[in-house]
Amino acid sequence: MAEAVEMNSTLDEKMSDVFDWSDSKLPVRDAIWNHFMDADNHDTDKTADEVAPYMSMDEAKLKSEVEKLLKA
Repeated sequence: MAEAVEMNSTLDEKMSDVFDWSDSKLPVRDAIWNHFMDADNHDTDKTADEVAPYMSMDEAKLKSEVEKLLKA
């Protein structure tokens, strides 16, 4: 039987809960994924490679990098 995965990292929080400049209700991980999918012309393999480093960043670095990536 598969174990339930506890989702409690910054990646699983809504963009609007993490960043005061965002009104998006998407989880941070989905916003990152969508950004790279659009930038990579919907190439899933390339997107997976580009998103991978964000999945293991510590919270401070993740927030900084996502802000650089997504803040308009």
